[in-house]
Amino acid sequence: MSKILFKIATPERIVFEEKIDQITLPTKMGEITLLPNHLPLVSTLIPGEILFKIDKEEIPMVVSGGFVEFNNNTLTILADTAEKVEEIDEKRAEEGRQKAKELLDKKQDMAEVDFVALSSQMEKELARLRVIRKYKKLKPRLEIKREEDNN
Repeated sequence: MSKILFKIATPERIVFEEKIDQITLPTKMGEITLLPNHLPLVSTLIPGEILFKIDKEEIPMVVSGGFVEFNNNTLTILADTAEKVEEIDEKRAEEGRQKAKELLDKKQDMAEVDFVALSSQMEKELARLRVIRKYKKLKPRLEIKREEDNN
């Protein structure tokens, strides 16, 4: 069976690069699922969950936005930020959301550019919180698997 060569990179690092069976992505036009041999695609990502499958195992990640290109069973994502579930610090994400909310509540005192940046930050933190809370039950299992992979 065909596979998709999937690579996701941020300005800081390559987050993941491996062959996968399928992937579901949050785009501006809605959530899409790509399977091998999908038609070529270029799209914009919005903050949210990426869920991909490798040999029936589902692997979740969170992105804060970016761009997607799919062609000839090669998927490249250039993300603003991307994290695996086990990398998300729920407490830090909640603190970031709270700080952004407090600043947004004082929007009358800020320039439009600041408001847009804070709104974007709020969306990013909310996406991180949604994903970590959704997979919180799996987090200990994911951490055990990560430790096994490091040994």
